[in-house]
Amino acid sequence: MEVTSTEWVPVTDESSVGEARRKSQLIAQRLGFDEVRSGEVALLATESSRNVLLHGGGGQLVISAMASEDHRVARILAMDRGTGIANVTHAMTDGYSTSGTMGVGMGTMQRIASALEVFTGRHGTVVLLEVGEPEKPSPLHIAGLAVPYPGERFCGDAWTFHDSPERMVVLLADGLGHGRDAAEAAQEAVASFRKRQDLAPGQILSCLHDALKKTRGAVAAVAEIRPGEGTVTFAGIGNISASVLSPEGSRSLVSHNGTLGMVTSRIQEFKSSWSRDSILVLHSDGLQSRWDLSSYAGLSCRHPAIIGAVLLRDFRRQRDDASVVVVKAA
Repeated sequence: MEVTSTEWVPVTDESSVGEARRKSQLIAQRLGFDEVRSGEVALLATESSRNVLLHGGGGQLVISAMASEDHRVARILAMDRGTGIANVTHAMTDGYSTSGTMGVGMGTMQRIASALEVFTGRHGTVVLLEVGEPEKPSPLHIAGLAVPYPGERFCGDAWTFHDSPERMVVLLADGLGHGRDAAEAAQEAVASFRKRQDLAPGQILSCLHDALKKTRGAVAAVAEIRPGEGTVTFAGIGNISASVLSPEGSRSLVSHNGTLGMVTSRIQEFKSSWSRDSILVLHSDGLQSRWDLSSYAGLSCRHPAIIGAVLLRDFRRQRDDASVVVVKAA
């Protein structure tokens, strides 16, 4: 299932709630949802953004359209840095409120959403909501987020993946700079990847290098995970950060210097071990690199979208596009 469209909404005041509702309706339209389902997406965006504002003191929503041949899903990630939810079970009960409201928001979300997950603590709260038909089970679960430079319409970061029974191969690309030209470079990388997704990571990067010569260039990384063989193979050019996390610790994956489409050093693949407990995290330089999942109790056990949202919320630099991709066992 591919992420086909994303809208980012900073939640700073009451007008942000209306903006979240409007952008959720755009996502629903792009998915071809009927009136009932579109209304459900809009209601979830409204309630979650209002919670971010009232209980979290502000934050952000990322609303995504995901589609494959047989499945369509709208995903909402609501993030804040508030004091957290003291009792999630109580918060899901109609009539429970800590802000003087009617207390029907979380209960309504639970009834409407086809999937709901809450991660909360002293760092704040992330709520994951989905409406639509879930995709068939896969050995690996993946989620990614890419948001533009503040104030920009176009995002210069992009990601995609290809999944088969034997392997999952993932691309993260960051077009030079930001704005329309950076977005064009990143989307060209995605288009080239999709034509050559059956190749090895190093070969894919070589093809991307040729394809990006007509653009301003990009940095990019490709990771191939073969869970049956217990391996992850990685190739990167430029400052895409990549780590494999496991109970034994964290291993950084090596990228070489250069810019695809311009000048590169040799493209080299590196192979590492992969287990059912492993987590792959890729991110652009729009995120700081000093994060540590172990500082968030229970986060590594959560949905990849929750993990990515926490990293985006807490470690985003505000001077560039930002993206993060997380892969773990389903």
